[in-house]
Amino acid sequence: MTRNLLAMNAIRVLSAEAIQKANSGHPGLPLGSAPIAYELWNGHMAHDPARPDWENRDRFVLSAGHGSMLLYSLLHLFGYGLTIDDLKQFRQWGSKTPGHPEFGHTVGVEATSGPLGQGVATAVGMAMAEAHLAARFNEPGYPIVDHYTYALCGDGCLMEGVSGEAASLAGTLALGRLIVLYDDNDISIEGNTDVAFKEDVGARFAAYGWQVLHVADGTDMEAIGAAIELAKGDLSRPSIIVVKTRIAEGSPMAGSHKAHGEPLGEENIAKMKETLGWPNAEPFAVPEEVYASYRARAAELSELSAKWDALFAAYEKAFPEKAAEYKACMKGDLPDFENDPEFWNYSGKAATRATSGKALNYVASKLPNFFGGSADLAPSNKSDMKDAGWFGPEDYAGKNIHFGVREFSMACAANGIALHGGLRAYCATFFVFSDYLKSALRSTALMNLPVIYILTHDSIGVGEDGPTHEPIEQLAALRATPNCYVFRPADGKETAAAYLTALTHKGPTCIVGTRQNLPTYDEKGPEALKGGYVLKDCEGTPELIYIATGSEVELAVAAYDELTAQGVKVRVVSMPCVELFEAQSCDYKESVLPKAVRARVAIEAGATMPWYKYVGMDGAVIGIDHFGASAPAATLFKEFGFTAENAVKAGLKVLGK
Repeated sequence: MTRNLLAMNAIRVLSAEAIQKANSGHPGLPLGSAPIAYELWNGHMAHDPARPDWENRDRFVLSAGHGSMLLYSLLHLFGYGLTIDDLKQFRQWGSKTPGHPEFGHTVGVEATSGPLGQGVATAVGMAMAEAHLAARFNEPGYPIVDHYTYALCGDGCLMEGVSGEAASLAGTLALGRLIVLYDDNDISIEGNTDVAFKEDVGARFAAYGWQVLHVADGTDMEAIGAAIELAKGDLSRPSIIVVKTRIAEGSPMAGSHKAHGEPLGEENIAKMKETLGWPNAEPFAVPEEVYASYRARAAELSELSAKWDALFAAYEKAFPEKAAEYKACMKGDLPDFENDPEFWNYSGKAATRATSGKALNYVASKLPNFFGGSADLAPSNKSDMKDAGWFGPEDYAGKNIHFGVREFSMACAANGIALHGGLRAYCATFFVFSDYLKSALRSTALMNLPVIYILTHDSIGVGEDGPTHEPIEQLAALRATPNCYVFRPADGKETAAAYLTALTHKGPTCIVGTRQNLPTYDEKGPEALKGGYVLKDCEGTPELIYIATGSEVELAVAAYDELTAQGVKVRVVSMPCVELFEAQSCDYKESVLPKAVRARVAIEAGATMPWYKYVGMDGAVIGIDHFGASAPAATLFKEFGFTAENAVKAGLKVLGK
């Protein structure tokens, strides 16, 4: 590995020029961190620009996503497919270089980042995935899973609590292949970090159980490289390398908080080029010798992936069954659950948290790459896989994860597990605590990741725990999240449909389950795959339609029985997943909810707001737009109007009877 000062400075120049052309962006971090990034990518990180999806590559997460031009410059120079024209379109409509890195949008971006701290936590999940797959598949002499996860973060990332949650977990799990590089420049938007952040970060991470390394001069690439090698050499614990840098290093704005989020200006860029000894005055002009040095290194890196191919070929001959399982995990094929009678086999009364546990375990028995856990609530939300072991330093092959009481970082880690590849990630907590993880779930949706969120204790049915633990607005909030499917099943069959949907949806699926027991409905369980369907019907066109989800389907069915006995033509529509129903054809939706039938009542133990779309001005909603209370669940349902009697009354009222 040869260090080339001009090649490193190309990162600074391209970053500053792209930000200047856009008249928008954050030049401070790319300029200050360029020596860190160049040293890592050029000398220590295993990656192959010709094969961005090489399975055994090292992962790199830019947690400080506002410094995106640092990453785009690296991807351009190493030959990942970003052109100079792409850099010139930084932050513009339709470009491959958006303001913050976006997974799936730009080749070489391992994770969407920008919300500070989440990148560190996502990297923890990637390192967990690596440790788990290595424990399951590696054999002596055949380290087919053998890579590191790197994250570059700044002061803001380490102020956010999620990074602390994740670092604590990583230390507990002794994730020795996780290395965080900390761009310690003492600057945030409001000025020097002393105004809000004076702690000894190294001491904090040492207390978490991390190896802490320090580099006093952020321009000393040799020292940075030595620290990276020390970090790689200690596999007993994760490592953080605290690199003392100056924001906007090399420019006249060095050390100024104004360089955080403002273009440098043409004059300052010209002075920077002079300071750096950059040979070209015109923008975006990179010397051929710089490109040549990157091409040479890229060719050397391609040899790493070729060697891995040879290793895997030998592994496949020596361990054909394990190799086949590894390939199946990476490919992600699914069994035919839809036509499997056992998959839909539910009867009697059961809470949907329990049917979720049954469905989870059945799916896990057919898919060996399930990997996940709960925020210290597995016994309550039935989210553990039986006889699958527990992931940790004693057994990284265990499939169940103790995330601890860390909902936010749990969800970020699940994102990292999904991003890594080869595993199907899930996480679990009480539904009301989805508020803690909402930002990470939003990132799941942005990245189109099929993470399963198991969210139990879904309503005032929590009962005696009271309003702090009784979700009200959470269903509406999650349903408002683009690309997120929210399933609130009424029984085991609908729960099975939720899992099958989650396995095929390119995005998060929230499976929202009850604490209390519910009946099983024999009719049309697989119809729930359409999000909403006719559960109970009448002859001909109905006069009245009940729409309900989850536990309130039982009320709708009871009202149906009562009104049918009175001669009213009633239909019950179970709608466990509004988003999935909306994805159906117009003809199907009309067949379920005919526009001509305006007498409608929606019933759900949550905020009423989402349901007026379906009941219109002539209908009614039985819901709850205030906080709950502490009392037995049966008392709360009665006091707040969730009774068959009230459902009948509301139905007759909309009929004008």
